[in-house]
This record gives sequence, C-alpha cells and structure tokens, in this order.
Amino acid sequence: MKVPKYYEQKVRIAELIDGAPAGTPLPTERELAERFDTSRTTIRQALAELVVEGRLERTQGRGTFVAEPKLIHVRQLTSFSQDLSAAQPTSVILSLELEPASPAVAGHLGVRVGTRVHRLDRLRCQAEEPLARETAYLPGRLPRLRAQLERRGSLYATLREAYDIHITSAVDDVETALASPEEASLLGVDVGLPMLVVHRTAWDADSHVVEWTRSVFRGDRFRFQARIGPTPALLGSTAETEV
Repeated sequence: MKVPKYYEQKVRIAELIDGAPAGTPLPTERELAERFDTSRTTIRQALAELVVEGRLERTQGRGTFVAEPKLIHVRQLTSFSQDLSAAQPTSVILSLELEPASPAVAGHLGVRVGTRVHRLDRLRCQAEEPLARETAYLPGRLPRLRAQLERRGSLYATLREAYDIHITSAVDDVETALASPEEASLLGVDVGLPMLVVHRTAWDADSHVVEWTRSVFRGDRFRFQARIGPTPALLGSTAETEV
C-alpha cells in the first residue's frame, strides 16, 4: 500500500516530539522541511493532522507547540465536578427550559410525545478551558432546578440531594462527529474538528429513566477508557467524568 508523503513526515514529527514536555516549541515549517528534505506543503499537512489529533497545538503569531496530554475519562456514575475537583472545574448554564418532548426525546425518556421535560444545556470547563458541551433532558418535577444546580454544580449531586433521585445504572453510546459551527464557537475549536459524542441514558433503582444526555467532548483533549474487573493503579493522572 502506498503511504502518502505527508504521513511519512507526520510519523517523523511524532517521533521528534515523543516524550517532549507540553509547551515545547517545534521548529518552523521551513526548518522541518529542510531537515526532512521535503516541501513545506507536506510538512504543513502533517502538522495539521497532529493538531487535529491533539498532539500539537498552534498559537497565532507564536508557533506550534507540543500539546498537553489528553485527559483520560473513565465513564462511571460520578460527576464532572467531583472528578475534576482538583482542576477547578466550572459549568456555565447556557439555557434551562421546560419544553415539550420531541419524538426522539420522548423515546429515550420513556414519556409521551409532548410531555414537558427539562432541557439543560451546559458548557463544561477546566481551568476556564472549554472542554465539553452537554445537553441533558430530564423528566418529572424538578422545582427550582437552576438554583439547586447552581448551588451544587454537579447534576447528579443535585438530583440526589435536592430531589432524592438516585442513579443506579447507565448506558453510554460513544461515536464521533465533526464540530458544528455552534459547537466550534462554544468550545474554541475549528469547525469540522473531530469530536467525541456520548449519548447517556441513566436509570434509578426502579428502572425509571432519570436522564438522557448528549455530551460533545473535544476530540483533541479527551480519550475515554473502559475498565473491566479490578485494575491496578493507573499510570499517570486520570479524570473520571460524566454529566
């Protein structure tokens, strides 16, 4: 199989930055082209792909640098706020409305079409860096939800402490999608950047659906991890998240 020229240079650059600390500057495109005896166009394409993958980051007017390692997300029944507490997580409520359930939402929540449900749209951040956009649909009466949520930060803690709703199980469906213009604007990325999209359905002990949430995570900042059975201590730092 013929390997594209840019891919060969991508592998070389990846080897060049392997083990380098985050923030390490790369040589210029011209310098890399001369080092690897290729064109700047080829180098530019290789760098662009490494940026999309989250290995490199570009700063306008400064250059290209080794990016921070991706956050590892272990999907389980804990909250974003709890899992990233050491990193000062924040949530911005973009909107919180009562609206009639569409056929799709009604199907996921197990309610009739047109039933009024809460639609909670949030921007999730770490150290003021936008990381994910989450849209949760919640059935049932949840009086003063905004005030309760702003007090606690975590949706799951709010459901548990304010409404005595305890989530006992959940299913996550993970897929990839390209960032829409709205998502790109909110998360500070380019339109078309690959994103990780997670659809979560969660139930209480009585098998009632508690939430259906669509979460869009920056593909350049996250990788998800699944654990099966007891595991030894993980190497490196991890962040265990959900909605």
